[in-house]
Amino acid sequence: MNDRRAAPALEVKGLDVYYGHSHALQGVDLTLDSGVFSVVGRNGMGKTTLCKAIMGLVRASSGSIRIRGEEVTRLNPARIARLGVGYVPQGRRLWRSLTVDEHLALAGGLRRGAWTIERIYDTFPRLAERKTNGGNQLSGGEQQMLAISRALLTNPQLLIMDEPTEGLAPVIVAQVEEMLLRLGDEGDISILVIEQNIGVATAVSRNVAIMVNGRINRIIDSARLATDRELQQRLLGVGTHGADETDAETAPARAEAAGTAQPERKGPTRVYISNPVLPTRWSQPVPIARIEAAARTQSTGVTRLEEATRQRREPATTSRISGPPVVLVVGTLDTKGAELRFIRDIIAGSGLRTRLVDVSTSGKAASCDVTAQEIALNHGRGGSGVFGADRGASVTAMADAFERWLRRQGNVAGIISAGGSGGASLVAPGMRALPVGVPKLIISSVASGDVGPYVGPADITMMYSVTDVQGLNSISRTVLGNGAHALAGMVKARLDAQVSKQRDTATNLPAIGITMFGVTTPAVQKIAADLRQDFECLVFHATGVGGRSMEKLVESGQLAGVIDLTTTEVCDLLMGGVFPATEDRFGAIIRSRVPYVGSVGALDMVNFGAPDTIPERYRQRKFHVHNPQVTLMRTTPEENERIGRWIGERLNQMDGPVRFFLAEGGVSALDAPGQPFWDPDADAALFSALERTVRQTGSRQIIRIKRNINDPEFTAGIVNAFRPLLGRAGGRRRVAR
Repeated sequence: MNDRRAAPALEVKGLDVYYGHSHALQGVDLTLDSGVFSVVGRNGMGKTTLCKAIMGLVRASSGSIRIRGEEVTRLNPARIARLGVGYVPQGRRLWRSLTVDEHLALAGGLRRGAWTIERIYDTFPRLAERKTNGGNQLSGGEQQMLAISRALLTNPQLLIMDEPTEGLAPVIVAQVEEMLLRLGDEGDISILVIEQNIGVATAVSRNVAIMVNGRINRIIDSARLATDRELQQRLLGVGTHGADETDAETAPARAEAAGTAQPERKGPTRVYISNPVLPTRWSQPVPIARIEAAARTQSTGVTRLEEATRQRREPATTSRISGPPVVLVVGTLDTKGAELRFIRDIIAGSGLRTRLVDVSTSGKAASCDVTAQEIALNHGRGGSGVFGADRGASVTAMADAFERWLRRQGNVAGIISAGGSGGASLVAPGMRALPVGVPKLIISSVASGDVGPYVGPADITMMYSVTDVQGLNSISRTVLGNGAHALAGMVKARLDAQVSKQRDTATNLPAIGITMFGVTTPAVQKIAADLRQDFECLVFHATGVGGRSMEKLVESGQLAGVIDLTTTEVCDLLMGGVFPATEDRFGAIIRSRVPYVGSVGALDMVNFGAPDTIPERYRQRKFHVHNPQVTLMRTTPEENERIGRWIGERLNQMDGPVRFFLAEGGVSALDAPGQPFWDPDADAALFSALERTVRQTGSRQIIRIKRNINDPEFTAGIVNAFRPLLGRAGGRRRVAR
């Protein structure tokens, strides 16, 4: 018994699996000792086959699979499950007619242990509320909770989870991620997670295995993979499925060293749709002859996935633009075809090149430049992941596929769409992914309401359609025409400005972002005044959207550096204030490695609305009424310690130059001797947590200054630290002028 416990939870050696003549798994070697281990890879790389082979659902041709030292390669699935292996399959696989309670009762008698139905209901209260509902009456998130619960009730020693976050809303993804972390920390269950969500895979596992063409290509540190977007694209990006990437990192270098020119694709291209008819869970594979018959010919004017991948690997100055600038007219052509073509014709009539893009989810064919089926191929599961009976799930999947497709287009001069709430939600995520400055316009019936969920931190213009976008009439022609002419004007003005900019680049100063709040305004004004001769200073008000907008510009490559003086949005995120950051605060800095100077500005306060809107749990705290609509709450030492850890963990992920300043004389205008929020103990807790958490190096430093954040001595320290990080690039440009 002791020897069995000492053996790895899972040990796979030389595993080969064939489907007919197709070699699906090719000598896979994998060991999981304990905790959580993630395997990631593109669609079709063999990840699900690996799960099925471990569970005995497909027969291995050769190799060995051991569970706690016991050979299971030839055992049937029932025997493997009794040995303590739980399985959460891709697609959940629930019975439509059985209730939640009945699902759990069926799974509860396999093995005795700590997991009982009562514990399941305590862990997933939502399932307790829905215990009498059938499997077909649950949302996607509830179905995934039930699938995970069913596996846990077998009290496994090894839990295998195939795409556990696929198709789930972000809030449910976060819950699944938290549960995986908790199970890993408890140590009773070892977990193998198969994922395409890089964020989840790297968050729950210290190391991540990359699967390519049926092999474990490499095992990599999750922190490195999470922060290296270029590495993610090389190892996991779409477009190289046919290549055997045994060393994906060195392949581009070898090609460049050899100096071999890749043959250029000329003439028409055949586009194959793997599912010419809408699939169901019980569909049989479509015959090759039928796929061939359903294929269509596409001209080379449409950017292919292979071409998009090649463009990313070449210098941006020569390959990011695949042709003349183009305006995309995007929408659901099955219901808004006449309106979208009306817009397209106006923009084309102004002399601009256009492409009509279909993002409808009905599966109906439409005459256009880029079909819905072609867009759907960019989803992780291809067309089968987009076209289905659940309209909500289809819209979400199509929005994701369109965003991925749009990110690969290098010549988008502008984009316009028209439709209702569904159409707006389809195109808005893709528009938000485009750089700030690219004209973006949505004409919609939702534009007269709250457009925040559609616009986010991007520069999307929303135009109210007046009448519903449902046919052409005297009103809709006027509104749609105005929108088309407006976008054409924006695009032409921007193209003209780019030409002018190229003629005289010496007059351009590098732009930097600075975050500000009312209580840090004096500091920001002084910093901007000191730097304005060398840099274009863009100030962002730290109201949640402000921080996101700044990081959007960082992500777009439009900021040379950041002075994140006011990080107060983190307080509202962690304490439930009204101006919260997102969980991805600092993410753009981490991914882009731009020079970063940060500070603790306004981390002494959480923002709420009018006094009567303050949550009951905070009623006895210290407050300051800023105005009738804004009430500030002083943070406590315990909260500041949590804030310090949260920020420190993100600073540790930054590989670019980092200087983070601590204002010992107070972090805001209210946090000073004689002011209402002066609390040295709370500030000390914040500073100590940051210093304990941050791993200081030559490029990542914590700097204390015995001054209030608004004092000239403090701002001088910020400026003096920032200039060397950018090498006074602005100063050189000024001299050249």
